[in-house]
Amino acid sequence: MNGNLYNDERDRIVDLVVKAQSGDRDAFGQLVEIFQPVVFAIALKRLRHYWEAQELAQDVFIQAMQKLDQLREPAAFPGWLRSIAARMAINRAVRRPHDFATEPEALASVCVENETPLHAILEVERRDNLAVGISRLGAMDRDTLQAFYVEGQSLREMSAEFEAPIGTIKRRLHVARKRLAKEMEELEAVAV
Repeated sequence: MNGNLYNDERDRIVDLVVKAQSGDRDAFGQLVEIFQPVVFAIALKRLRHYWEAQELAQDVFIQAMQKLDQLREPAAFPGWLRSIAARMAINRAVRRPHDFATEPEALASVCVENETPLHAILEVERRDNLAVGISRLGAMDRDTLQAFYVEGQSLREMSAEFEAPIGTIKRRLHVARKRLAKEMEELEAVAV
């Protein structure tokens, strides 16, 4: 059954790629839905800025749509897309202007404050609550979320690492997200 799940998913992706190559925008939209988490994770891992990673993920899919007719083997789409994402992330990271040190007084005279101190405090509190919520999860949930969202592993890579079928990995991700959401709700309820 494990092989059938993998083959069914691969066949579905191949079918969507073939349709997208013939101009079916809905098929390409489904590919975006399937691979958006992976592309975003690659971008975030390389760029380490949430909004920049989101923007890059959109650019990756635009690039993929424009170059899709050059893909000769539809079954190679997942690896092809990941390589586009990695290359574009590296290019953006290299071309990004480097940070440089400046006197605080000089910055204060030219900067407009976009966030209030309250926003900064709330962001720190949210990150702290997320860390606490994750720490309350079981090892399997923590490892599953870490592999997918932080390390950017594909479902296939996770399947090999955890020695479990892709369907099981999907279920673990779903359950881990729900458990984390419940932990976060409990933490927020205590804080109020």
